[in-house]
Amino acid sequence: MTPLKPYLIRAVYEWIVDNDLTPHLLVNADNNKGILPVDYIEDGKIVLNIRPQAVEALSLGNDLIEFNARFSGKPMTITASVNAVMAIYAKENGKGLVFDQENNDGDVAPPPEQPTPGKPSLRVVK
Repeated sequence: MTPLKPYLIRAVYEWIVDNDLTPHLLVNADNNKGILPVDYIEDGKIVLNIRPQAVEALSLGNDLIEFNARFSGKPMTITASVNAVMAIYAKENGKGLVFDQENNDGDVAPPPEQPTPGKPSLRVVK
């Protein structure tokens, strides 16, 4: 099957834009196989504003996210690997999705496992 992650990115992007908010991508620059503005990378990560008014020719593909934008007035083509996307969220309220970085097959982080209940025990309380 194709990875789920690019479909989730597209769905959350559309949801954020439909609610008149600003979609941001958090990208792991160390894991990226694309082109990012190096001057804006901090601690191996970069936040990209992908609001329709801020970018041109946005393509949210299955393998790559591509768009044209300006950084310090200089036009640049940005390419980010879908696998390097750590989160997509709305700038205004932080709502969106954070992706599991250890399981890089594109799934959302699984919920923490609940401990298996052991043998029940009873005691008399006086």
